[in-house]
Amino acid sequence: MSIKALLNQRIADAMQAAGIPSPCSPMLALSGKPQFGDYQANGAMGAAKQLKTNPRELAQKILDNLDLDGIADKLEIAGPGFINITLNNDFLAQQLGTDIDHRSADPQTIVVDYSSPNLAKEMHVGHLRSTIIGDSLARLLEYQGHNVIRQNHMGDWGTQFGMLIAELELHLGEGEQADLALNDLEKFYQQSKKHFDADPEFADKARAYVVKLQSGDQHCRNLWQKFIDVSVAHNLEIYQQLNVGLAAQHIAPESSYNHDLDNVLAALVEQGLAVDSEGAKVVFLGELADKNGDPSPMIVQKSGGGFLYATSDLACLRHRVGTLQADRILYFIDARQSLHMKQVFITGRKASFVAPDISLEHHAFGTMMGPDGKPFKTRAGGTVKLADLLVEAVERAEKLVSEKNPDLSSEEIAVIARKVGIGAIKYADLSKTRTNDYIFDWDAMLSFEGNTSPYLQYAYTRIRSIFRKAQVDAEGFSAPVKLTEPQEKVLAFKLTQFNEVLNQVAQDCYPHSICTYLYELASAFMSFYEQCPVLKDGVDSATQHSRLQLCAQSANTIAQGLDLLGIEVMEKM
Repeated sequence: MSIKALLNQRIADAMQAAGIPSPCSPMLALSGKPQFGDYQANGAMGAAKQLKTNPRELAQKILDNLDLDGIADKLEIAGPGFINITLNNDFLAQQLGTDIDHRSADPQTIVVDYSSPNLAKEMHVGHLRSTIIGDSLARLLEYQGHNVIRQNHMGDWGTQFGMLIAELELHLGEGEQADLALNDLEKFYQQSKKHFDADPEFADKARAYVVKLQSGDQHCRNLWQKFIDVSVAHNLEIYQQLNVGLAAQHIAPESSYNHDLDNVLAALVEQGLAVDSEGAKVVFLGELADKNGDPSPMIVQKSGGGFLYATSDLACLRHRVGTLQADRILYFIDARQSLHMKQVFITGRKASFVAPDISLEHHAFGTMMGPDGKPFKTRAGGTVKLADLLVEAVERAEKLVSEKNPDLSSEEIAVIARKVGIGAIKYADLSKTRTNDYIFDWDAMLSFEGNTSPYLQYAYTRIRSIFRKAQVDAEGFSAPVKLTEPQEKVLAFKLTQFNEVLNQVAQDCYPHSICTYLYELASAFMSFYEQCPVLKDGVDSATQHSRLQLCAQSANTIAQGLDLLGIEVMEKM
């Protein structure tokens, strides 16, 4: 049990003993200022308002019934009824020696939907946020012992494929090999679109090929499969470069739900949810009505008989609930899809595709912006390919690492540059509040100062160098901790908060909280290291071992936290 959970339980028991109704919460939080203690319980004020009594007097009743012997050194009432709690140093040290179970007490099956690029195009910077935010949550939830099912809902079905397979057919007819024709997917897409717009005969063939493809025509399916194979190979290569846990077995594309689309529509019609409207089948949702009271329309079948994203997403939802047996489904899709996701969730529940106890969550995110404050583009105004961005990140990091440590071999520099460059891009994104837009800035993200990945990676290597200098094995090191200096307590207290932060992020899916915690931990370590000598002459053996233990736990926590973000550490830097 974490310190916060223990305090919460003790204070809740004291409140009950003081005659306060059980719905009232201790409202425990970390203290904003060290002079006010380590934690602050604010529940007395809310309870006093409900009971119509004096909050300071009620806070005193809570203290009279609160047993924190051996846990807190100081308890005091402040202001209108805050209870400030200062923890006991020996208790804190004891917590560091306790192997706190990071696994969830209530393991669930959690489906995480992320990345989901459209096939027949190369991944671009717009796919980055979904991919790395979703992956960090998948890693965290797995770390907590949940059964995590990654789902890459790739867009492999749609009208654009008629245009693309018609274009590919032309190239193959001229003797060109498919892999050469599709060597640059972005260029091929632009060529086919130009051909589609300029040649009415080609456009008619493309439209006919859409119908044939969706009807199962083998010729069209074979051409379509060539796009899928090339695109998937490209995407898997990007995931590997990004150190993202998506693999081929996680791909669950739109086309995989085709067999259930008629069933979804039939169920919606039978229940009176989908009705005829101008030849189309539409679900009208009063729950999302506009300011005039007009319900929000969601088309599930076009007048020509074709299905839409909404239909596929409802079939997908049925699969995740019925086949995958999900307890919780997380969608990492940008904020522009918020209305669509609300429509799908509401319709899925109304149609009884999803039971009330299953959590459906759309975790939206903002946009990566260029220095001009507009969506990130190339200098020519085009879309930035994700592959090109990653190459540039490693090249910039390689130059930086070479300048800072010219004694490293070229092989060492290459390995470090990859970890620093890729880590910098990921951390710069993950450290920002998910729902906000952010400015892409090479200099800021590759800085060795401030809340950046290179700073944290450097903090880790610096700690590991202490053990090399001491000729001590950091991996197997263990020693009792004695907290005597203020900086030791600050560091120890920060170390005990790791699982609390992870529990919070597992619920709200804001990974920037992990970044903030790691930065604060590294900063606390630097202050500790400056003020509390570890290997200097005159430091007695017990104190040295105690401080080495704080060093070891700091390094382990930084490494674990970065790993949950999909960022690698290194022994030298």
